[in-house]
This record gives sequence, C-alpha cells and structure tokens, in this order.
Amino acid sequence: MSDNAIKSPKQFLTAVLVIVVAVVVGILLIATTVNVGDRSGEGSRAQTSDAIGERIAPVAAFELKAAPTGPRTPRTGEEIFKAACNACHGTGAAGAPKVGTADWAPRIAQGYDALLKSALAGKNAMPPRGGLSDAMDVEIGRGIVYMANQSGAKFKEPEVPADAK
Repeated sequence: MSDNAIKSPKQFLTAVLVIVVAVVVGILLIATTVNVGDRSGEGSRAQTSDAIGERIAPVAAFELKAAPTGPRTPRTGEEIFKAACNACHGTGAAGAPKVGTADWAPRIAQGYDALLKSALAGKNAMPPRGGLSDAMDVEIGRGIVYMANQSGAKFKEPEVPADAK
C-alpha cells in the first residue's frame, strides 16, 4: 500500500472539502470570464431604445433642398459642356456632331444665332437646352461657343446681361 492513502474519516472529509472548494472556484472563474463584455439579452445596453434606433437607422439619408434664389454667377461654356453636352457631343452619340471634328463646319457656317436657337428649342435627339432646364440663355450660348470654338469657329462669348449678375 501507498503512504498517501486516506486513513481516517477526518482526512476523507478534508479531501472532499478541498475538491468541492476547487470545483466551486473553477465554476466562479468560468462564470466571470463568460460574463465579461456586452450582453445582448434583456436588461442590457443592446435593448435600449438608443441602441435599437442605431441598428435600424437607414444607411443613407436624402435631403432635397430648394434651388438657391437670387442672382448667381453664370457657368462657363466648359462647365456647361461637361454638365450636359459632353455625353453626346464628346462622343458623337445619337448623331450629334462630335466636338473638334469637321462635323461642326456646316453648323458653324449657319452662325451663332442659328445654333443658339436650335439649342434652346432642341433638335433631333437633343432635348431643349441640352437637358439643363435651369440653365440661363447666356449659359447655353457659352456652351455653344465653347463647342464651336473647339471645332474651328471664332465665335465671341456672349455678354452676360446685367440682370443675370
């Protein structure tokens, strides 16, 4: 036999008590470790109205604002070209004369006034004002001058009316 054997009931109770205390301490350590951090159940921060609001909030917001009123600075011909004209006149799409090519020669020969009239009213696949319904006449004119001059014309940029400043 070994010398480590339990020889009395007192030694047996002591051994059982040490084992029970060790198990209880182990359970408490495990419970404490598991309980650290945010809870997602009832009574936790995750169930507050603020937390719920954050989770169901829209990903993006859209705000529609009224157009500014009052005088504004007219856009340049290049800005107008980039905003509306480039889609077709930059590529030649839908039969539009491509900027910088000889396609503009017959149009340049008609003169600035005829080009402005066509642009304001729309022509073939081009909508009135090139689709820029908020553009001033002088801005449409600047866009025409920009495209025509890029294609060989020597048009003078239109003057901005005093009431448009």
